[in-house]
Amino acid sequence: MQHKPGGANDPKRWLKNAEADLAYAMLPLPPGGMYEQPCFHAQQAAEKSVKAVLLHLGIDFPFTHNLKYLLNLLPTDLEVPNEVRGATDLTPYATITRYPGELEPATESDRDSAVTVAKATFEWAKGIICPS
Repeated sequence: MQHKPGGANDPKRWLKNAEADLAYAMLPLPPGGMYEQPCFHAQQAAEKSVKAVLLHLGIDFPFTHNLKYLLNLLPTDLEVPNEVRGATDLTPYATITRYPGELEPATESDRDSAVTVAKATFEWAKGIICPS
């Protein structure tokens, strides 16, 4: 699969978007804010990081937020750290948190955990796509 630099199939562009979501997830919660929003951005950072790796490897994926599904598309011989596999726990933040009452309200601890997993997933993806 050819990757036009900066195009929709460019893994580095996906990583840039993942990094932006991660930055939003780490912002201090503003007055009136809810922890579900930074958790959503953490989920998006992890999702876009995994999709960047899939693009880098030439693996097609459907439009889905399901991180377990996306991680299962990766080759079995690719090393995926346990912390990255833990990103599957972030999937509900992409879908269920959009509707009040579907999940217990997220807490600061939930946000911190989500950010930790998203950072690990981003760094893992960056190491594959942009090795030093």
